[in-house]
Amino acid sequence: MTPTITAAPPPPRRTAFAEGLDRLRAAATTEPGRLRVIGALLALLVLAFGSVAAWQTTDRAAAADDVLHKSQPLSSAAADIYRSLADANTAASSGFLSGGQESAGTRERYERDIDTAAAGLVTAAESSDPGSPAAASITRLNTLLPEYKGLVERARTYNRQGFPVGGAYLRYANQKMQQEMLPAAEDLYQKENQRLEDDYADATPYPWAAIALGVLALAALAWAQHRTYRRTNRVLNHGLVAATAATGIVLLWLVVGHGVARAGLDDSYDHGVRSLNVLHDARVASLKARGNENLTLVARGAETVKVTADGEERTVDRYDHDFTADMAVLAKGLDRAADLADDRAGRQPVTAAEGNMTEWRKRHTAARDQDDNGNYQQALALVIGAKGSTGECFDSVDDHLDQALAHEQRQFLRAAGDGRDAMTGLPAGAAVLAVLAAAGAVVGIGRRLSEYR
Repeated sequence: MTPTITAAPPPPRRTAFAEGLDRLRAAATTEPGRLRVIGALLALLVLAFGSVAAWQTTDRAAAADDVLHKSQPLSSAAADIYRSLADANTAASSGFLSGGQESAGTRERYERDIDTAAAGLVTAAESSDPGSPAAASITRLNTLLPEYKGLVERARTYNRQGFPVGGAYLRYANQKMQQEMLPAAEDLYQKENQRLEDDYADATPYPWAAIALGVLALAALAWAQHRTYRRTNRVLNHGLVAATAATGIVLLWLVVGHGVARAGLDDSYDHGVRSLNVLHDARVASLKARGNENLTLVARGAETVKVTADGEERTVDRYDHDFTADMAVLAKGLDRAADLADDRAGRQPVTAAEGNMTEWRKRHTAARDQDDNGNYQQALALVIGAKGSTGECFDSVDDHLDQALAHEQRQFLRAAGDGRDAMTGLPAGAAVLAVLAAAGAVVGIGRRLSEYR
């Protein structure tokens, strides 16, 4: 019988990936193969560096632009809403004290403040995200503002007719302002300030990932040139030199440009935003103090509060007590603003405001003495009179704080603008130079490969 021969089974079919890996391994055992691998790795590394540098600098440039053109202006707008509401409340109480002879200037100031607050709310609403906490604060203020205006108008109407109920309406309007509207405005201001802080946090960190890739790319290019020198004794490979130069320029531009931008943004925060926040708070304290001073004469002891001093409990006028607290906040704010001011133009208005505040306190004490002695008309003249009144001191404090705010705003714009401009063109420049560096690396390695053909 003839034996049966069984054919051996065919070898298992290999995948394309395994075959490609074997070919790559075989190619890497030869110098041309090694050069191709080195060229590909150098090109990929340089392109990765350029891509990460462009990505990180784009994000930081966008955040710096938001600081300059979006979050800080919105933070200032929120502060203006707060200030306008507080100033409107002050103007309303000043007009009420004038009785039927409310001046056109006082009335105009009240209307201007209400219009400014309304316009600010429209701007804030346009920039807020639907359903966000800031949008909720804006909606609440939009609801409360017409209610407040209605109460003030009723107070004016009854006051012109000589009805005492007008004072009750004004006190109710003040209560709505102090307990509902100003807290909502302050909440909006704090949220916009937090947005500004977040933009600073996004704009200032160093792009460590891009810097690390840049250093690694330079090290790889230096190693490739040293390897070429050892094998050929040629000092320079033009393609690799061009790639190294382009990569070095991107890395230097990245480090220096971002360093200058960071310095400018830090300066805008330290000598702009911080001073602006302190001055805004001081201005609001002066407005609240003025409102409480006026309401002291409007209420005439109708609202009191118990305080403890030197272990003894006393009953004092609520509005005069609040005035004292507001003036303490104003004094502390002015001291802080003077410390933060870094030049004469910034310190001068703050110093002048401190002098006006001191005189304001003296005149207020004299007005309270007259009122406590039953001389209401004399006390009224010392508060809202045309000359020698506390109103003059308040107006002067407000004007000087406005000057200081304008100065610090200019400083912020200059420093933040310098910081943003330092990154101008960096993302696009990094991308273009990275492509040129990758091309240089490929050309440089290609020249070596041509020697094997």
